[in-house]
Amino acid sequence: MSALFGLPEPRRVLLGEYPLWDEALALVNRDLSVTLPGQGLLQLLGLPSCNEGVAEYVCVALANGEWHGNVVDPDSADNPVLALTAITDAAQETVTECLWQAWPVCDEHDHGMHPREAEGQLSWWCAGGNIRREPAHIRAVVGGLASLVRPRQPDRNRRDG
Repeated sequence: MSALFGLPEPRRVLLGEYPLWDEALALVNRDLSVTLPGQGLLQLLGLPSCNEGVAEYVCVALANGEWHGNVVDPDSADNPVLALTAITDAAQETVTECLWQAWPVCDEHDHGMHPREAEGQLSWWCAGGNIRREPAHIRAVVGGLASLVRPRQPDRNRRDG
């Protein structure tokens, strides 16, 4: 739609242009691929800026190019902690708003989780269970949800043939 107003279209950011954001996005994509396996990987898009002195803004987009929410804080590009926080927040906003669903979801409590710093690492935090008053907890570090997925076991009671 930008072309209608004479603005250039968003461009796909090339790997290596923002190395810390690339690393952060790789961690978030690990979590996305295990929790929403058919979705495709998130990508960074460069959005043209109307502000003098700012070349472009960067956002996190779905594989199809859709995105939602704020752009990634440019000040986070040179700090690993800020980069992971900014990319995780932007990714969660895009996935949640574009797909109209909470992401990621705690498989113990069926609640959407949020990024939160815990013990020096950005982690996925769950508010806990409402019915049994289970406490809030850290589910996994960002990028670590795959370690919680159990391989599917064959149904031993199923009869083939």
